[in-house]
Amino acid sequence: MDIMETIKDQIESNRVILYMKGSPNQPQCGFSARTVQALMSCGEKFAYVDVLSNPEIRANLPTYGNWPTFPQLWVDGELIGGCDIVCDMGASGELKDVVVGEGGSEA
Repeated sequence: MDIMETIKDQIESNRVILYMKGSPNQPQCGFSARTVQALMSCGEKFAYVDVLSNPEIRANLPTYGNWPTFPQLWVDGELIGGCDIVCDMGASGELKDVVVGEGGSEA
């Protein structure tokens, strides 16, 4: 499968997916750590891809999403943004609304 098809499949197969450096339990950069923290505070499960161990995805995702940096949060097939956007949305409560979505659990 072509790498762009792989990325498209990952994004379509996971309602919430985070492309990050490292893993949620062991982020490998401060931006990924802050993004994971904001995302985990929403209380919903999410998929992730470690771009450090997936160099083809790391090289091609910026082209796919037209977003140059990592982490990248995708929800319902749409790019939400990187660390600053996700953290700002987390602080305002907007992130939880987006991540929980229509069929999510109520807090």
